[in-house]
Amino acid sequence: MTPSSTSLSPHWDIFCTVIDNFGDIGVTWRLAKQLSTDFGIQVTLWVDCLDSFQCILPSLDAQLTTQEHQGITIEHWQTPLKQTWKPGRVLIEAFACELPDSVIHERKTLAHPPLWINLDYLTAEAWIDDCHGLPSLLSDGQQRFFFFPGFSPKSGGLLCEKGLFERQTSWLNNPHAQHDWLTQLGFTHLATKNADATYISVFSYATPALTALSQHWQQDSKPIHLLVPHGKSLDSLQWMLSSHETHFITGNSYHAGNLHVHVLPMTSQEEFDKLLWYCDLNIVRGEDSFLRAQWAQKPFIWHIYPQEDNVHIDKLTAFMTQYCASLDSEATQCWQALCLAFNEDKSQTCVDAWLAFVQHNQTLKKHAEKWPKQALNAGDLATRLVNFVKKS
Repeated sequence: MTPSSTSLSPHWDIFCTVIDNFGDIGVTWRLAKQLSTDFGIQVTLWVDCLDSFQCILPSLDAQLTTQEHQGITIEHWQTPLKQTWKPGRVLIEAFACELPDSVIHERKTLAHPPLWINLDYLTAEAWIDDCHGLPSLLSDGQQRFFFFPGFSPKSGGLLCEKGLFERQTSWLNNPHAQHDWLTQLGFTHLATKNADATYISVFSYATPALTALSQHWQQDSKPIHLLVPHGKSLDSLQWMLSSHETHFITGNSYHAGNLHVHVLPMTSQEEFDKLLWYCDLNIVRGEDSFLRAQWAQKPFIWHIYPQEDNVHIDKLTAFMTQYCASLDSEATQCWQALCLAFNEDKSQTCVDAWLAFVQHNQTLKKHAEKWPKQALNAGDLATRLVNFVKKS
């Protein structure tokens, strides 16, 4: 790797390894776009798996080493690096990924190295308030800072670009825009909503809880429509396939009793946001879709990424505690029971919790509409990140 000049360009580098298909790259791609659009920062995004990235950015060419999209330079991160790394103002390693050795070694030689930030996973756990923004001295003498996204004023905040809620309101008040969106997906017949039906987006991991719920929904007194992007969720709906079918086909609809499943293609982040806005309930996973479900201002179930020793349940509980702080006790109990049962793969418990949940749907809907203002409190993540860099 050729040494670069010690004169720093104003750009920021973000390094991301794709672990959970779309969560990691989803967050870093949104961050890169917001830094560029809202703050005019030149961003280079280094990604190790372009195939997964292409699922949420269809215009991406997974065969190219270097390309530009929406003003962001995208580099295919390979080991060793095929490109020359040019030091900028900030160097971000996202979600505990390890920077390339060549970048670490070169940074050490610079008279004015870029600010090194470790951007961690989002959590509602209280301990991050005491760790956010702290420096860490590495064995080679270099220093990096920990940046913890979170829900409190002391944390790193939450990703939310400017104008998001205005765009959402405009789209929801525009039947023609919704019709065009559904037509592009191949489901024009859903453009006119059935007032008696419930529309649910499903972007979860495979789980027996979803199988149990879907089998219960076929017996519901009113129609239930599941809008499911092609992926892991469909593994839990295999019972719907007829004996001569082996898999779900994108663009097709499937029916069982009063349950209707519509298989959508994977789409861009902008189109996924519209899916969340359109539906009455959203079942989401990971980090990116989890946060976007909150910004959709609709009731949701978070299928959190499973971890050993049920660490993920602790994280789920911490979030639920914050989310329900201003919610009445009965609605809180019903929603938390449903989320826990879904994450603990408790099939019958999940069905029982669903029956209680629907009784409090309107209360939960009103709470979801108020939540974004509470959650954003003292500013969004990108703004806090930019201010942190300025102060550093």
